[in-house]
Amino acid sequence: MGVLRSAVIVNPTKCDEAGLRTALEAQLAEAGWPAPTWAATTTEHTGRTQAQEAVAAGAQVLFVGGGDGTVMECAGALAGTPVALCVLPLGTGNLLARNLRLPTDIAGAISAAVDGERRRIDVGRVGERCFTVMAGIGFDARMMDDAPEALKARTGAFAYAVSALRHLRGEYMHVDITLDGGTPLRRRARSVLVANMGDLQAGVRLLRKAEPDDGVLDVAVIAPRTLRHWLTMSVSILLHRRRVPHMDVFTARTVGIQATRPQARELDGDVIDSNRELAVAIDAGALVVCVPREQAGTSAGQGETGSA
Repeated sequence: MGVLRSAVIVNPTKCDEAGLRTALEAQLAEAGWPAPTWAATTTEHTGRTQAQEAVAAGAQVLFVGGGDGTVMECAGALAGTPVALCVLPLGTGNLLARNLRLPTDIAGAISAAVDGERRRIDVGRVGERCFTVMAGIGFDARMMDDAPEALKARTGAFAYAVSALRHLRGEYMHVDITLDGGTPLRRRARSVLVANMGDLQAGVRLLRKAEPDDGVLDVAVIAPRTLRHWLTMSVSILLHRRRVPHMDVFTARTVGIQATRPQARELDGDVIDSNRELAVAIDAGALVVCVPREQAGTSAGQGETGSA
């Protein structure tokens, strides 16, 4: 692979920034790459602005580390450009990295950019924002919002399990779901998930058929009514059964969800403002991601490299 110009964006609260910089620049120098430009996120600028500036400055690869929220913000800036995203595994979730089976160590992640291939994947769009893995309204967003930060830092996915238990007996939503502009489906649900990929926290495979580059969104309507329903649904998911009770699944390129009253919402685990509506569209093949060479056969853009 040719020598590429690169940039780095990190959330400094999620890593030892100085140590990461030393390791990354040393590995890039060994590969003959020039030193990357470097930017840190802030509470006001959470990655999108920095990513847009890196694209405008001519970066060809963008290394991003800081958790799912940081990755999502940067992916939104890169979608529709030829700039490749390299996910550095930091933070508690790393949902995009886990779904794409990307390296779980920093050195391996950098190698995916230097020696690997490029894979084009879809992104979901909600207004001016995008997500790479999953958007949701209802129970899942309340669970994300209520997960204790200190517990997330110590235990990762276990914090979400604790939060989920708090909300099992929560209220239902009454929603109309419109798929590709068709007749609305009226449902009573705890949560509606719109997924580009199928894995949740801790590697739980919720949607077996969801693929990151199939050009469609998978919609899961989750509607358990009792604790027993939650248990049977959870066991079916964990055992990878073909039929999951209390969950209906649909596919579409555009999804409109209208609730009777405002609900919590999330994009890739990042809680956004509550609203009655969640409108999602697929942007097929919009994002280029650095993947290990052995994954090249799964890529719609097989054979693409980052050569200048």
